Amino acid sequence: MTRLENFISRMTAQRDILDQVCPEVAKMEGLVLELGLGNGRTFHHLRERLPGRRIVVFDREVGAHASSIPEAENLVLGEIRETARKFIGIEAALVHADIGTGYDDRDAVTATWLPDLIASLLRVGGFAVSGTPLDHPLLQRLPAPTSEPADRYFFCKRV
Repeated sequence: MTRLENFISRMTAQRDILDQVCPEVAKMEGLVLELGLGNGRTFHHLRERLPGRRIVVFDREVGAHASSIPEAENLVLGEIRETARKFIGIEAALVHADIGTGYDDRDAVTATWLPDLIASLLRVGGFAVSGTPLDHPLLQRLPAPTSEPADRYFFCKRV
């Protein structure tokens, strides 16, 4: 698979999962947290799918397209691993994390702390969607609603 095909597969899986989960999230109390703003495409998608919902975004710095930057009060800058810890116990309805680098060694380090962080941010019954595996006893893996391979993107519910 070329890097372009890999990217398309990952983005298709991400979109399909978010499109499935957003109607459920719309019925729940709690913030939506976006770990990693990047170009802002996913934030823009979530904003369209969850109109009026508060979405708090975390990233090291702003590099997003101007149309996809959250309001200042919903943007938290710094190292995500540290800044998101201030939100532990917030009982978010949805946490989306697309902070993988594509380098197995770096992503393996992220996989050591991200699942615990996400589990501590979510409410019981809340959803986690991630490009990084989320192996944690409080996160029940759900089947992804996509034609892409099962390990393309990860979808969990907080139990």
